[in-house]
Amino acid sequence: MRASDRAYRTLLAEIQEGVLPAGAVLGEVEQAARLGVSRTPLREALARLAADGLVVQQSPRVTVVSDVDADDIRALFEFRRALEEAAARLAATRADPAEFAALADEFDSTSLRGEGREHYYDLIERFDAALDAAVDNAYLSAALRTIRTHLVRVRRLARENPARLSASVGEHAVIAHAIAAKDADLAAHATHVHLHNALTSILASLAEARTESGAA
Repeated sequence: MRASDRAYRTLLAEIQEGVLPAGAVLGEVEQAARLGVSRTPLREALARLAADGLVVQQSPRVTVVSDVDADDIRALFEFRRALEEAAARLAATRADPAEFAALADEFDSTSLRGEGREHYYDLIERFDAALDAAVDNAYLSAALRTIRTHLVRVRRLARENPARLSASVGEHAVIAHAIAAKDADLAAHATHVHLHNALTSILASLAEARTESGAA
């Protein structure tokens, strides 16, 4: 693996996991030494993160992790809605029905108890991969990958909500069943409902956290 790729992956994971929070300063000299790379591959990694919208450059040698607020999340979901509804429509016309019927059955039988959550997250990854393959559009898939990069960070910022997670399982099942049935309208509508509910839950979680922080 190239040094720039290694630096990018490490910094990306640290930003998504909150190890590097919003506003964290990423000085070239310090980060290059910490990651064990020279400054040229580090600059390449930072440029990729900037293109992802995860960092912003404050000066030629100082980069900071970008902030995420409610307006950013709403904008992200506007873009996400356009992309994922389009992807669902295309998948309903292009996908192998059997593949999505099998995924739908897995969603239907998913339990979130014990190790069930890990299985659910793995199932989501497989669903996304199947959706990308069915759509077979490199431009759309690349845009969706960018969105998913940000979503990892946004989900971490929101508080865990077991009721919302359970509802999300059912919503994904409806989408998968619609794609398997080649019902493009239902697939797009179910995706719209899922994203509306996800956004509402995330914004409510952030608002609650701000209220408690202010009270403290």
